[in-house]
Amino acid sequence: MTSLGLYLTKKSVNRAMVSRRTGISQARLSQLSSNESTKLRADELYLIALAIDVDPGELLKEVYKDLELPKE
Repeated sequence: MTSLGLYLTKKSVNRAMVSRRTGISQARLSQLSSNESTKLRADELYLIALAIDVDPGELLKEVYKDLELPKE
């Protein structure tokens, strides 16, 4: 499961509702939630955040919390 999938599960988010509100298909949401190689676009992240009533910055930090700058 991806970071987004874990976040949505932790928040008990209804993915069908997110799909209806955002226009993102349920199949795409499923890919974003379960397939690590699927790339989450910024517009998708923003729409999902709006649909679940969280700050887009909070969702961004949660989804990409493991991302770091390369060591010099």
